[in-house]
This record gives sequence, C-alpha cells and structure tokens, in this order.
Amino acid sequence: MDQYYIILLAFLGVIAIFDLFVGVSNDAVNFLNSALGCRITSFRTTLWVASLGVLAGATFSSGMMEIARSGVFHPQLFTFSELMIIFFAVMVADVILLDAFNSLGLPTSTTVSIVFELLGSAFAAALFKLIDAGLPITDVANYINSSKSLGIISGILISVVVAFISGAVVQYLARLVFTFHFENAYRRIGAIFGALAITAIIYFLIMKGAKGASFMRPEWLSWMKDNTASIVFTLFAMFTVIFQILIVTFRVNIFKIVILAGTFSLAFAFAGNDLVNFVGVPLAAWDSFQAWQASGVADTEFMMGGLLKPATAPTAFLLLAGFVMVLTLWFSKKAHRVIQTSINLSSSQSSGQEQFDATTAGRMIVRASMSVGNVIHQIVPIPIQRGIQKRFEPLPVVKGEIPLPFDYVRASINLMVSAILIASATSLKLPLSTTYVTFMVAMGSSFADGAWDRESAVYRISGVLTVISGWFLTAVSASTLAAIVAFGVFLGGEVAAIILGCGAVFMLVRSNFKPRQEDEVEAKEARHAYNAAGVKAILADTHEKSLAKSLTLLTKILEGFTADAQRDLTRVRNEAGDLHEEAIEARQLYYRMVASDSQPQKVDFDARYLYLRATTNTREVARAVQNLARLACEHVANRHRISTGSLSRDIATLVLDIKRLTKVADSKADVMALRLEAHGIIDRIETLQHRLMEMQPQEKMTIRSCEFYLSYLLVVRELVNHYEIASLLEERIEQLASKPQSA
Repeated sequence: MDQYYIILLAFLGVIAIFDLFVGVSNDAVNFLNSALGCRITSFRTTLWVASLGVLAGATFSSGMMEIARSGVFHPQLFTFSELMIIFFAVMVADVILLDAFNSLGLPTSTTVSIVFELLGSAFAAALFKLIDAGLPITDVANYINSSKSLGIISGILISVVVAFISGAVVQYLARLVFTFHFENAYRRIGAIFGALAITAIIYFLIMKGAKGASFMRPEWLSWMKDNTASIVFTLFAMFTVIFQILIVTFRVNIFKIVILAGTFSLAFAFAGNDLVNFVGVPLAAWDSFQAWQASGVADTEFMMGGLLKPATAPTAFLLLAGFVMVLTLWFSKKAHRVIQTSINLSSSQSSGQEQFDATTAGRMIVRASMSVGNVIHQIVPIPIQRGIQKRFEPLPVVKGEIPLPFDYVRASINLMVSAILIASATSLKLPLSTTYVTFMVAMGSSFADGAWDRESAVYRISGVLTVISGWFLTAVSASTLAAIVAFGVFLGGEVAAIILGCGAVFMLVRSNFKPRQEDEVEAKEARHAYNAAGVKAILADTHEKSLAKSLTLLTKILEGFTADAQRDLTRVRNEAGDLHEEAIEARQLYYRMVASDSQPQKVDFDARYLYLRATTNTREVARAVQNLARLACEHVANRHRISTGSLSRDIATLVLDIKRLTKVADSKADVMALRLEAHGIIDRIETLQHRLMEMQPQEKMTIRSCEFYLSYLLVVRELVNHYEIASLLEERIEQLASKPQSA
C-alpha cells in the first residue's frame, strides 16, 4: 500500500511542476507588463528584478499553505486514504479544467479553480462516506469548513470590485496631482510620491506579510507589531530625504525606482499568493503521508486531524518552487510571447483591436454612465470642470514617435496598487486571483486616466463583465469536475486512479508540447517583417486559406440544404462564423503594421494600404457566406419545403468549377486563367438566375426556396468579384515588393 501512495505523491509532484511552468508562463505578463510597457529599463533588468521578487515571495507563502490543508474542509473528519483521493482529484481536475479552458479560449483563474476543486472533491468524499455508512446526506455540511470557505469565496469576488475602484481612485488622484505634463510637479513632490510608494510597499509586503514567512521568528514579529507606527514614519521620512537628494543633485528618475520596486513587489506578491495554487496540495499530501507513516495505523482508519495544526512549509521546498518559477520566467518562450503580444496590442492606440466583444450589458452600462455624466456635467460649476479637464489633457503625439501604452505615473500606480492588494490578502491568508486583480486595477486606472472613450468604453466594460462571468464559470466547472473525479476514484479504486492519472499526464503533454493554432499564427506572423515582401507573403497565405474555406463552406451549405440536414447546417453556420472572425482578424493586422513603424518607406506604406483593401474584400465574402449559412439553417430549422432538381446540380457544378480553377494558384498563368474565366462564371451565374425566375412559377418553387437559391448565386457572384479584385491587389503588392527599398 505504501507504494501506491508513493506513486500518488510522485504524480502530484509532477503535476505541481507542470502547473508552476504553465502558471508562470501565463501570469508573467501580470507583473512585467507595466515596466516593459512604459520602457523604463531594459528587458533583462526587468527580468532580474522580477526574479528576485519571485524568489523572495516564495518564502513568504508558507502561511497560505493552510488553504489546502484545512481552509476548505475539516480534515479531522477524513481518513488518510480519503484525503489522498481528495488531493488526487483536485490535481486531476485542475489539469482537465485548465486544458479545456485554454482550448476554448475562456478566462480562468488558478486560484478560483484550486479553491473550488478542493470544495468539490471534499464534498464528494463526504457524500460517499455518508452514503457508505448509511448516514443522512444532510450531514455533509459538517465536513465543509463553511465559514472559512465563504470568507475565501467572498474575498475573491470582492477583490475584483475593490481592485477596480482602488485603481480608479488612486490613479485619478495621482493624475490630478501630476497631470500628463508631470515634469514640473515631479521636481516638487516626486520625492514625497516615491517615499509614499516605497513605504507602502514595504509595509504591506514585508511587515504585513511577515507572519507568513517560513523563516520568521515570533520575537521579530512581536517587535514589528509593537513599533509599526515608528517604523513606517521613519521609513517615509528617510526615503523622502534620500529621493529629494537624488532628484536635485544626481537627476535620478525616481519613477524608475518606484516602477522597478513595484515590479519586485508585484512578483513578490504573485509568488506569495499563487504558489499555494501549484504546490499547496502536493505539500499537504506529503505532510499527510509522513503523519500516517509515523502513526502505524491503517490508512482507512487514521484520521487527519494533524492538518489542523499550524504548519510551516520547509523553506527548501518553497525556494525550489521559486527557482522553477524563475527558470520559467527566463526560458519560457510562451511567457515571452505573451508579454510581447500584450505590449504590442496595448501600445497600438489606433489598432481598433479589443480583447473582448461588446455585450448588451456593456452597452446598457455605457448608456447609463453617459446619462449620469451629463447630470454631473450640469451640476458641477464650469470653472471646476475646466480646471479638471486641464489636468487631464494628454500629451500631444510627436510625429515619428510611437506613443507608449501608458506613462510612468500610471505604470507606478498599476504596480503599487496591485501589489498592495495582493499582499494584503496574503497577510490575511485569503487567496485571490492575481490575474483578475492586476487586470481590474489596470482597467480602473485606465478608466480614471481618460483612456476609455466612446470608441472603447463598451468593450472595456464588457471585458470586466466577462472576467466576472468567467469567475463563476470556473467555480462551477472546477467544483463539479473535482467531485466527479473523486467519485470515480472512490468507486473504481486504484484502477480508476491509474486511468485518470495517465489521462491527465497525456493532456498535459498534448497541451504544452503540441503547438496551438494561435501560437502557430503568432509564430508565422513573427517570421514576416511588415515591409512590402512580408506583406505579400502574409496576404498570399491569407487569400489561399480564406478562398479555400469559403468554397468548401459554399459546398457544405448547398449539400446540407438539399439534404434537409439541420445538424450539418448548424455545424456549417458555426464554421462560417469562424471564417468571418478570421477575416476580421486578418484585416485588423493592418493596424499592427501601422503601429510597428511610424515612418514606413513609401513602398511599404503602399503595400500595407493595398493589404487593407484586399482583406476588406475577403472580409465581405466571409460575411456573405456567414449570412447565407444562417439563412439555410433557419430555412431547414423552420421545416420549410426544400426545392431540389437540376438547378441545385448546376449550382453545385458551378462551385466545383471555381474550386478547380483555384486549386493551382501558384503560377501567374493560373491567376490569369482565373481572371479570364471569371467573366464566363459571371455569365453562367446570370443564366442560372434567369432560369430560377422561370422555374419559380413553372415548377411551383416556394418563395423561400427561390430566395435561398437567389441569395446563393449572389454570394457566388460576390466571391468571384471580390477575389478577382483581391488577386489584382495582391499582384500590385508583388510588384511593389520587387522594387528596391529606396523607391
């Protein structure tokens, strides 16, 4: 039996290492984006600062380990064997959940998932235990630490609201003081601002979080608690004097110190709060195993009340986990790609790209906010309004310079407020989602800074609502999945555990070593420069794929319509929606091209503009195909009559002919042949339209069927026309690419 549990422990350890790798790869952007986005220092310097913060924060996370031990359930009511199944179910469910959410592109949180997986698996274990003993299932509530669980859950939810409000309020006050022209105010109050920021960081990270450190002694904690006010005042006064000397005498940029300190503190807070998500369960399982071995009692009889005792995780284990996080930070290509993508998107002010789509709720909130704003505008005196507006006037964009995503003031606020909130929660032993907190602080600060205008507000608010809805979806999915896995192991025993463990490892390998479609697209895009030759290569690849998909979908639509197959048409409708989204993304790439080079050569500028025109044509085709798929699906779903016959066969032949002409589009001769045939195809479409009008009364074709076939022919005509134009534009880009760069 010892070997079985040793294998389980080894499995939990492997999963923990993978979780560390995946977690840091995805979350590194949270504490690196601000420093890199405002370009305060080099990439390597920022990584060094963050690495030190992660290592230091790992040793302060010991107190958070109690969440996995006794924060969600009462361990004294479970035996060792039951508890190991609970921990096993948590880690298996975590792997499956993160894999599923990443595949679907849905927002998730490792903190939310781990808490609710513990809750779900403990609930399932208690339920199974009660049913097996013949006790009433209403007693299941006795096994759950309800008060602590509700505190954790409410803390996570409230942190989202608090983060947004805190970021907005602090940023608004900071901008009122500094304005966007902060150079003048900086000389007068820069030292005070820097001292306040550094003192706050030290207080919340070190003094408040010290009780969670694995190496802290009780007498040290007692001394800091008794002298808190004196320590804080002394630090503030000392830093104020030092920073003023640095500003006046050495012309040191205090914002650089604040931002790097904020990066350190946020990395520190991230490690301190999130480390429990990755290694908390394996460490709790290891402690349980050691206690059971020392007891000499059978695994089905040994009760785990020992987990109620305060325990300090070994510093060596915490440092080892911290080193894994640091190595991931330095060597994970995925982490670097996520960081770079985030910076590129946020720095493109005119890109028109938003991470989230508009929602009805977002639109309602924007309309309500504008109404409230109008009322406030009428109440507040005009002189005060003018004074505030003057403080929030942004800097003019200098021609030839790419504007930063945010300036030093907002970068400082984002880092400082996020770190303080996360460190405060860590000191209270409350886990929260660092991703959601940093995201909401950034949303709040950008809102207060006037970055939300009528062009972007609805998308940003919709994004906030999506984050909150994602939190609920993660919670429900995590608890349900963990409960199912736990039930499966209780019923299936060791065989079920082996099958589920192997399945989890397989999913880990597939998710982390098989490149995703998005990663392949990003890698392919990164290989191309946005000069004329690069634009030509991107457009050629885009055209080939979009045309092939459009023709395939047209074939499937006609086949599904004539076969009266609703399920097939529903699937085609979804594929047509994906095609339209891809066409929109391909067109929006133009704006990233613009942001990548503020002063392109004329050849490159012309090539990018032609790319925009070409992708506009392909987008219109994708939209038409999507509408046609929706029309066919509704026709069949409403059970209208399907008219088939020679017309359907002729239309299918027409699409096949277009496919045949576009299969070999590599040589110029084939492209010219397609253009020559395009006029013949248009003539055939007009002939079929004329026949359709004749057949409608003669063969008693229903109006709805006639409307579908007419719409189908119009879409085919639109495809031929738009792709003929797009091929001409592609040829012009090729001519530009062949010119010397001095043109």
